[in-house]
Amino acid sequence: MLTYRGANLTEISIKKHALLLLHAFPLSAAMWQPQLEALGNAGVAVIAPNAYGIEGSEERNSWSFTDYAHELAELLESLNIDRVTVAGLSMGGYQAFEFYRLYPQKTASLVLCDTRAEADAPEARSAREEFIRAIEAGGAEEAARRMIPNYFTVETSVEKPELAAEAAMMIKKQSATVITAAMRAIMMRSDATPLLSVIGCPVLVLCGAADKLTTPETAESIHSLVPASQLRLIAGAGHISNMEQPEAFNSALLDHFKEVSRS
Repeated sequence: MLTYRGANLTEISIKKHALLLLHAFPLSAAMWQPQLEALGNAGVAVIAPNAYGIEGSEERNSWSFTDYAHELAELLESLNIDRVTVAGLSMGGYQAFEFYRLYPQKTASLVLCDTRAEADAPEARSAREEFIRAIEAGGAEEAARRMIPNYFTVETSVEKPELAAEAAMMIKKQSATVITAAMRAIMMRSDATPLLSVIGCPVLVLCGAADKLTTPETAESIHSLVPASQLRLIAGAGHISNMEQPEAFNSALLDHFKEVSRS
C-alpha cells in the first residue's frame, strides 16, 4: 500500500474530483507541501502519494510505472475518488502518462511539469546505469550530491539555500535500494510520444523557464503535439519549479483545476 500526504480530503465525497500529485525522482511527496497547503486552503481535495519504499510505502526491489499506475488506481478507489487531475513533475510526469494510458476514464486532466515524453536515448540510458552503480557504492548521499545542483537556479541556490537543504533531506531519508529501484523504473518506461496526439483530456504543460534537465524547448515539444494543450513557463524556476516558485506554480495549477472542475 502507498502512503500519502493529503489536504481537504473530506471534500472528495462531495466533489468526486481530486488533484493527484506525483513527485520527482528521488524526492518524496514532501516536495508538494506548498501545493498541499495552498490548494487545500482553496478548497481543492489533494492527494500526494509516495512512490514505493518512500515514507512508509511498501518497498519493492523491482517495479515499473505500470505497477505504480495500478497501485494509484487502487488507492483512489479506496478513497472513493472517481476522477483526478494528475499533476506529475519529472518522474511524476512519466507516471502521469502511464496512468492516463491505463485509466483514461479516471483522468479528468493532466498537468505535465518539467518532464519529457520520449524514452531514453542510448546515451541517457548509459548515464542512468552509471548513476545506479554510483548509488550502490555511495548511497543516498551520492544521489543528493548529484541531483541537487540540477534542481534550482543559481540565484535561488544562493538566496534560498534552505530549499536545497530540504530537497537533500528528502533524498537522504531513502535507501540506495529504493533510489536505484526507482531509477530502473525510469529506464524501463515506455515512450509516451505516440500518446500525445490522442490525449483526449485537457492538458497543461508547466516548465521552469530555467530548467536545464527538461528544458522549455522540451515542454514546447509536448505542447505542440497535444491537441488544445496550454503551456506556461515559470520565470525564475529550474527543474523543481513547484518548490522554487510556489506562488506562480500554485496559481497556474489552481486556475487549471478550477477550469476542469467547471467543465
